[in-house]
Amino acid sequence: MPTDVAYVALGSNLGDRDAHLARARRALAEMPHTKVLAESSVEETEPLGSVPQGMYLNQMVALETQLSPRELLVELQRIEQAEGRTRDVRWGPRTLDLDIVRFERQTAHDRDLIVPHPAADVRDFWRRELTELRERLGHG
Repeated sequence: MPTDVAYVALGSNLGDRDAHLARARRALAEMPHTKVLAESSVEETEPLGSVPQGMYLNQMVALETQLSPRELLVELQRIEQAEGRTRDVRWGPRTLDLDIVRFERQTAHDRDLIVPHPAADVRDFWRRELTELRERLGHG
């Protein structure tokens, strides 16, 4: 499979948020057929949804990968589970949340995977982080 660039959002609002993000970045760098190209700044954001919870730390990374969107999703869910992610409450607090925001060339539209992510253009922090990454990659 040819390489593509995937943009993956990282978020955490439970436990040692910095450590969860750091371990996620290391795990992303160790995925097969994948290389981290750039990382955005980490920023603290308000939680989304109506479930009372703490503030999130968010960041986005650009990955050069040969993985398809589906293969990447499987890897991201494996990393989330390794960090103790549970899916008890929709929009609830989490140790680690990894979302595929977009790929440069690939798309997907399945029941459980839509790329680009439906919220890619409406979450301000994702737009800021994506802009920062694209500038770092020279895609201004």
